[in-house]
Amino acid sequence: MFLPTTMKEVKQLDWKRLDVILVTGDTYIDSPFIGVAIIGKVLVDKGFRVGIIAQPDINSKEDIARLGEPALFWGITGGCVDSMVANYTALNKRRKKDDYTPGGINNLRPDRAVIAYSNLVRRYFKDTKPLVLGGIEASLRRIAHYDFKSNKIRRSILFDAKADYLLFGMAHSSIINFAIALKNNENPESLNGVAFIAKEKQGKKIPSFEEVKKSRNQFIKSFDLFYKNNDPITAKRLYQKYNDRYLVLNPPEPYSTTRELDHIHSLEFERDVHPYYKKGGDVRALDTIQFSIPIHYGCYGECNFCAISVHQGQTVRWRSEKSIIDEAKTVSRLKNFKGYITDLGGPTANMYGFECKKKLTKGACPDKRCLFPTPCKSLAPDHSGQTRLIQKIEQLPGIKKVFINSGIRYDLILSDKKHGSAYLKKIVKDNVSGQMKIAPEHTMPHVLKLMGKQNIDILLKFKNKFDALSKKAGKKQFLTYYLIAAHPGCTMRDMQGLKEFTTQKLKITPEQVQIFTPSPSTWSTLMYYTRIDPFTMEPVFVEKNPAGKEKQKQLVTKKYRNR
Repeated sequence: MFLPTTMKEVKQLDWKRLDVILVTGDTYIDSPFIGVAIIGKVLVDKGFRVGIIAQPDINSKEDIARLGEPALFWGITGGCVDSMVANYTALNKRRKKDDYTPGGINNLRPDRAVIAYSNLVRRYFKDTKPLVLGGIEASLRRIAHYDFKSNKIRRSILFDAKADYLLFGMAHSSIINFAIALKNNENPESLNGVAFIAKEKQGKKIPSFEEVKKSRNQFIKSFDLFYKNNDPITAKRLYQKYNDRYLVLNPPEPYSTTRELDHIHSLEFERDVHPYYKKGGDVRALDTIQFSIPIHYGCYGECNFCAISVHQGQTVRWRSEKSIIDEAKTVSRLKNFKGYITDLGGPTANMYGFECKKKLTKGACPDKRCLFPTPCKSLAPDHSGQTRLIQKIEQLPGIKKVFINSGIRYDLILSDKKHGSAYLKKIVKDNVSGQMKIAPEHTMPHVLKLMGKQNIDILLKFKNKFDALSKKAGKKQFLTYYLIAAHPGCTMRDMQGLKEFTTQKLKITPEQVQIFTPSPSTWSTLMYYTRIDPFTMEPVFVEKNPAGKEKQKQLVTKKYRNR
């Protein structure tokens, strides 16, 4: 079922009052890919009455008051994307389109949506129930952080939103424990995955807001301590001082088990936009997720420009084969399903079904990474489980094709000596829709090092295997290369080197080139602000001029005509 969005729908469920009202910066898509839908469904599954208000008008009482006042708390999220990333490009220009807004026009998501919605609730509901922040915008801005739009260090979003609590990460279990605590009139401040503001310091100190604002070295120290405290097995409670108050971060919630993930995905999702919002027009995000199936969470890639490790975690956990197959059967029965599963993946497609056994018991290594600078031997990648899973889903009635459209880590395929070749052969033959997405990001060694990406030599080895397998399958298929311009450490000379590599070695003119966007809680953003490599403390060149950034991109994407 859809969660109610109007009082009429609440009454149809024979509910007198809602326990929780969720406010989101996206339209309401009831899908296992949408965080606010998952949070709503797991709460309802535990007996709580939950409603959703999507993209409320911040200049009116009409939307925010539509469902009344909750009995337990307001849950506020900016949506699936940080609102400032959703609203502005890497060159700080306003985006005209929004994939999560009906009609596709970016006119319903306010800047700093979490703060805007918190202020909206406070404006019309005085002395209301607790305001609880969640989702990626709140999660990544939970400590003092660099904000690209304002070009300054901002406080924890808990302070700026004047909220009561913040639940960071996926919050699959912490949201349930939190709701139960409030229902029982218990203090939730001891719960894992919860952040709050206190009058006294509690836990391990990280540099204060005043310190990180004054000193770039203190900002680096703060982020280093914060980043290394994100594994549920090893994390401790942290605190950060703000004048005479303290931000307290409890350890993250434990990662969901396979059994828990299976249960979450067994809950009923409509896989569609709620009718109340559907009348506003098509929602582009639905095209990608409606007939796709998430099979795992987390990523051990830890690329320096990516925030997945901070939000979803560095440990990969996955659903059971049966759970995924059951969901495929459900998808196949949807009335507008044409027989094509558009994606079977996660943050990265081929991280299903294997993890480092040491990490699962002792937590992530504090002094080394799983894939950088080379894949760790303890990881032991094994693609046989995903290969088998794809084959079983392909055999289901009503399924014509299963596509793998999430990005592929080609270094993992090459590292899997037993099953990597068979996996690649299978997806090249049956599961690629003309192109396979991979993300080398750059080609110059020192830039790749700053990105936390492996050297480029293995890319050519993978390309040769992909081309040979495509030719053998009788298919004209291509690799799509995602590349980044103007990453910290990258100069025009480096982009010229990238251009020469793609022209001479890959025989292409790249089209998928992004200008680096500084977003909260990444190592690369830390480099961008400080102009320092936090791992060596050496100076780093950073292109901050918008014209210079655009030139870096254009140098690579410009096509040369024959003379």
